[in-house]
Amino acid sequence: MSADPSLASTPEPSLIEYPCAFPIKVMGAQVDGFVEAVLAVARQFDPEFDDQSLVRRSSSGGRYLGLTLTVTATSRAQLDDLYRALSGHPMVKVVL
Repeated sequence: MSADPSLASTPEPSLIEYPCAFPIKVMGAQVDGFVEAVLAVARQFDPEFDDQSLVRRSSSGGRYLGLTLTVTATSRAQLDDLYRALSGHPMVKVVL
């Protein structure tokens, strides 16, 4: 049985209009070096990243730190790569 050519994989249209400001939430343990590590990853994908846009929120118990980074998204591939890099970082617990 041959595959139906009309079902061929086509990229889905993006709901995001690029470039745009795109917030990403990152959570990890509140330890020395966490913020700097996350900022270093963000700068790899957005060289113009403004550290002043970083929002920090500690958990109620103080063990975890939530960061909201607002990067300039230029493509879906850039965002996918950024999410993969952040998710794979050993200090990062969650990326949203």
